[in-house]
Amino acid sequence: MKRLSIILLLFLSTNSLCFSQQEIIKNTNHTNKRPNIIWIYVEDLNPIFSCYGEKINPTPALDNLAENGVLFSKAFAAAPVCSASRSANITGTMPTTFGIHNHHSSRTVEDAIFLPDGVKTIPEVFKENGYYTFSHGKDDYNFIYNRKKLYNDEMGIDFYYTLTGTGDWLSPLSNNQPFFGQIQLEGGKLGLVQVYPKTKEKITPIDRNLVVLPPYYPNVPTLHEDFSRQYDAARATDVEVKEILEKLKEKGLLNNTYVFFFADHGYDGYRHKQFLYDGGLHIPLIIGYFGTDSQIKKHSKRNDLVSGIDIGTTSLALAGIPIPSYMEGKNVFAPNFKRDHIVATRDRCDFTIDRIRAIRTDKFKYIKNYMPNRSYTQPTYRDRRIEYVDTKKMFEAGKLNEVQAKYWLPTKPEEELYDLENDPFEINNLASNPKFGKQLERHRALLSNWSQTYGDKGEEPQNIYSLKFMYERWGERCVNEEYDVIKNMKVKNKPQISIKN
Repeated sequence: MKRLSIILLLFLSTNSLCFSQQEIIKNTNHTNKRPNIIWIYVEDLNPIFSCYGEKINPTPALDNLAENGVLFSKAFAAAPVCSASRSANITGTMPTTFGIHNHHSSRTVEDAIFLPDGVKTIPEVFKENGYYTFSHGKDDYNFIYNRKKLYNDEMGIDFYYTLTGTGDWLSPLSNNQPFFGQIQLEGGKLGLVQVYPKTKEKITPIDRNLVVLPPYYPNVPTLHEDFSRQYDAARATDVEVKEILEKLKEKGLLNNTYVFFFADHGYDGYRHKQFLYDGGLHIPLIIGYFGTDSQIKKHSKRNDLVSGIDIGTTSLALAGIPIPSYMEGKNVFAPNFKRDHIVATRDRCDFTIDRIRAIRTDKFKYIKNYMPNRSYTQPTYRDRRIEYVDTKKMFEAGKLNEVQAKYWLPTKPEEELYDLENDPFEINNLASNPKFGKQLERHRALLSNWSQTYGDKGEEPQNIYSLKFMYERWGERCVNEEYDVIKNMKVKNKPQISIKN
């Protein structure tokens, strides 16, 4: 208990980091001029909207947002799972920099991860600069934090998302104080049964015959149905966005608000979520502004590479707040903005331990599998889903073609290289093709340079108490050898600490 008291004392007494220029902004009366920032933060969706060229899935509200802003066609998550991606976005850094890369970390005292001294999250920086801050929906950050330092709102963490959850995000907002807010939507986690009561408009299921599966998915009826549902979820999300924008407009706040619409990662299907193919990383990103004094070029489309860690830093820049030096994200509207590559990371996801890194340039994707002897299909949370079970049966019966069967093999290649222009589905691995030797070396060097520059805490051993937490939750599904130490010894129980405080 003494150790717990010390941790809690440190947790509640962390000093705030201030910047001189920020203090100038904070103490200057800009209440009616400084723009508001809203993040409409969506779960588990690739950009399957009409503004992204998806002809079978009309999404008029997002089309309207794109017409009044900038649509980014090549935005990618820093990680393909929610807590690691959200931790990266809220800190403006890759999750591996601060050791917040393992999914669902900091769930116990011994597993507690604190950000380094002086490091502030995006909402903390906004708050220190005079902004009212709130997050309506889940946080899901892999580090210990005092929520009152991040957000002004008293709603707490609402795990039921915006339109069905408790609390009111709109009432506290006014023209007297600029605000930074995060509104969480279920996105790809929506099912049609859930859709109807959440929105004013009924969502008609998409004609399943119009939905074409990617070539790495077999034509399994239950898999096709699951893949089709995300199109329905995207249209339901569009209705939710419309309702949010209408509420801001009715309150006279919309014309001075930059609206960010993006997802935490891609579709919640195998080979998408939790993996570093574009299906797991490619996200929608639209930044809109309905006023006349916009800092961005409206009705424009950007094809340059953008990382999820750029979302928070761009938000600060639009508010005129300097980007802290420890943040790795960039301002996408800066005149000199350019990324010749983005980095993505995958580490422990729930109880499944793996380590994968990816470098994506404009034309190529390089993937490094540090644990190639572990199958893509080692046990995961989705094992018992009907579409997964049905597809696995087809593999075991030898009914999948070579492309569809690759995911189900007992091992995976140590390196993967894909020509994205000619192979957008990342099927033909060119890592052993001598014609692409120079590209392979180039991407290896980019990964090595990134690791040396920023560090990669994924190289460090798993925290034993993190493993204990996962084993106690998931039991015998924890098959990785790292769990042997938990299975073969009694680990003394430690008091738990809630991340909701």
